[in-house]
Amino acid sequence: MTLLVLGLIVFLGTHSFSMARQPRATVIMKLGEGGYKGLYSLLSLAGIVMISIGYGHYRQAGYIPVWDPPVWTRHLALLLVWFAFVFFVAAYLPGRIKRTLKHPMLAGVKVWALAHLLANGDLGSILLFGSILAWAVVARISVKRRDEAKPHGAPLEPPAGLRNDALAVVIGTVVYVAFVVWLHPLLIGVPVVPGRA
Repeated sequence: MTLLVLGLIVFLGTHSFSMARQPRATVIMKLGEGGYKGLYSLLSLAGIVMISIGYGHYRQAGYIPVWDPPVWTRHLALLLVWFAFVFFVAAYLPGRIKRTLKHPMLAGVKVWALAHLLANGDLGSILLFGSILAWAVVARISVKRRDEAKPHGAPLEPPAGLRNDALAVVIGTVVYVAFVVWLHPLLIGVPVVPGRA
């Protein structure tokens, strides 16, 4: 559990630091844009590795139950994660989804984390997904404040297109199905679909 907590501190701390615009600008001035991005990427990767190993060790040692989620929460989680995948893709395809959500990547992270909190009632999962959800909420508030601080008259995004929305839904669905059926059991070690160990 210690390594999981350290990984969360490193990963979410690195991502939270980017919200502190003045200290971030100071570090960029000292290291340069490339140096900052390199350090940011290295710390993020280190955080992900620590989280993965730490969560794996926690699971091997045995889950610590906090509450027992009813079966329907797992079905709801599957639906919510599909939305999250569509939102992730929509972040790169300007359309009505992106225009409505403004920051679909953060919306996707929040939905993904919430879905996993609903379906998992053990301490490690609550710590992992609860921390990510809390970070995503704070990050969205920070981005909203930055958006509001931008001077008026900035160029608007191109008109939202249904073609990109359709692409986001199709690509998001294909990746979602691949992840649920094959990649989640392979990478995470936990089958999502019953009977697929």
